[in-house]
Amino acid sequence: MPDVGNILVWTVWIVAATALFSSGIAVILFQNPFYSALALIVNLASLAVLYLLLQAEFVAAAQVLVYAGAVVVMFLFVIAYLGGRADAPLAGGPTFQVVGAIVAAGAIAVEVVVAIALKAGDRLNDVDEIGARFGSPAEIGRLFLSNHLLAFEVTSIILLVAAVGGVILGSAAPNDERADRSAER
Repeated sequence: MPDVGNILVWTVWIVAATALFSSGIAVILFQNPFYSALALIVNLASLAVLYLLLQAEFVAAAQVLVYAGAVVVMFLFVIAYLGGRADAPLAGGPTFQVVGAIVAAGAIAVEVVVAIALKAGDRLNDVDEIGARFGSPAEIGRLFLSNHLLAFEVTSIILLVAAVGGVILGSAAPNDERADRSAER
C-alpha cells in the first residue's frame, strides 16, 4: 500500500507547481496591470509552498513577507499612481517581436531541460541529504553577506531605481494635458 504522506506531498507539489506555472503565465497575459500584480502574488505564494516542501521555512516566510508583501505592494502603488496613463505595449496585438521572444524563450527552456538531463543522468533519482542548517536564518545571512553580496546589493539598487522611475513617470503629465493647460492660458 502506498504511503499516504508521500501521496499528500506529491499532491501539494503538483497543485503548487500548477499554480506557479499558471499564475506566471497570467502575469504575462493579463492586460490589466493590477490583475497582473495580483497574479504575481499568487505566483510568489505558490513558490513559498514549494519552499515549505523543501523544509526551508525561513526562505518561505521571507518569500511571502519580502516579495509578496513589500515588493508587490510597491508595484500596486506604482500602478495606482500611474492610473490610466500606464502604457499597454501589446494593445495592437502580437507583433513579430513578441512571437520571436516567445519562440526564443521556448528554445531556451528546451535547452535548459536538455542540459540538466544530460548533466544529471541517473542522479535525479538519488535522494540527497540536506544539512540541518539548510534554510536557517544564520546560513542565509552568511550566504548573503559572503558569496552573494554583490547580487543582493544589485537587486536592491534595481528595486530602488524602479521605484524612483515609477514616481518620475507618474509625476510627469502627458503631452496632451500640457497642451490643454497651455491652451487655457
